[in-house]
Amino acid sequence: MKSGMHSQRDNIVPFSNNESEIVSLPNIVVSTIESKRRVVELQTFVEEVLVKGVDYGLVDGFSKPTLLKPGAEKLCDVFGFSKSADVVNRIEQWETGIFAYEVKMTLIRKDNGLVEAEGLGSCNSKESSFHQQDPYTIVNTVLKMAKKRALIDAVLSATRSSGIFTQDIEDFPQAKRKDSKGGGEQTTKAQLQKIFSIVNEMDMPTDVAKELMKMTFGVERSTQLTQKQASDFIQDLLMLKEVRTMDEQNYND
Repeated sequence: MKSGMHSQRDNIVPFSNNESEIVSLPNIVVSTIESKRRVVELQTFVEEVLVKGVDYGLVDGFSKPTLLKPGAEKLCDVFGFSKSADVVNRIEQWETGIFAYEVKMTLIRKDNGLVEAEGLGSCNSKESSFHQQDPYTIVNTVLKMAKKRALIDAVLSATRSSGIFTQDIEDFPQAKRKDSKGGGEQTTKAQLQKIFSIVNEMDMPTDVAKELMKMTFGVERSTQLTQKQASDFIQDLLMLKEVRTMDEQNYND
């Protein structure tokens, strides 16, 4: 065998002992300083431009705010993304009143036309927020909700802002959240005030709110809720409020 060549046996070439030829990790494209700068700029944008209660919401029991549709759209604008939505799966059973949609949202950079991120979102007419509504009147609302969830999923990925925001409130698995029945510390005064505030904003009759609370948590009064149950109920009310807002927009359109 010639000098400088690797020895071979049974067509197997051993690894080289030359450490200069070993590459364990790819090079970091963005420096640490640049990465930190981008994070700071994003945080500054959130603090100075996004509006609490409109672009993002704060829910008791969660350390990070939840990103809402208006905030996701503002982030798309500031990052220079165009949006493209495709319904990748749909169920439309007009005989039984069951409707479900899965949407893929693609974010494309306006400067070079490259795909930055994709997000998936789904919604169906059997979700708890739609139980009191005629399924045939909310078809467009269900589709819009799926698109909104896909948008937020894509934006969190494209802007790397999951460290600042959590996923949208209605995306938390209902089964996991409803396991909070019983036990835990009693609801706080701040949580009760939040519940009353949302109910009043929706002009929801008190007996309707009580019935929703009883069906979900098995309690007669809001003061009987635990802190975790109150947090879940606040999320449900915010979801219902958003659905009603979408219904009003659909009617006006």
